[in-house]
Amino acid sequence: MPMTEEEISKCKKIIHGHAAAAAAGNLIPIPGVGLAADSVTMTTMAMALASVFGGSITESVAKNMAINAIVATMKKQPVRLIAKEISKVVPFVGQLVAPTISVAMLESAGWLMAEDLASRRDDTRELPIPNS
Repeated sequence: MPMTEEEISKCKKIIHGHAAAAAAGNLIPIPGVGLAADSVTMTTMAMALASVFGGSITESVAKNMAINAIVATMKKQPVRLIAKEISKVVPFVGQLVAPTISVAMLESAGWLMAEDLASRRDDTRELPIPNS
């Protein structure tokens, strides 16, 4: 079952809010700091998204989801990740480029997580209830 309009609306707020937070973390012009900010933000985003679909996940599960989503996004957009980290060594320009790329990557990864959580919700509903 696809996401409902209410779920999509809640996911948008969560994903956009976390992407903005990651952008702020990427203003620091030190390579690697942005990726750390992205990882922390993705973890909290996964936990928030899980609640939209009626579940809750541990921080450990959220970290795994975040890593998987980041890896999937990096495979789709490797040039963006490389450009983001390289841009940090370019004064001023890097501080504009890195947050912008981070927002795009987190938006993409966030929607991947939301779709994954929605499909898991659907799988759970379709499982037969075991006899006790």
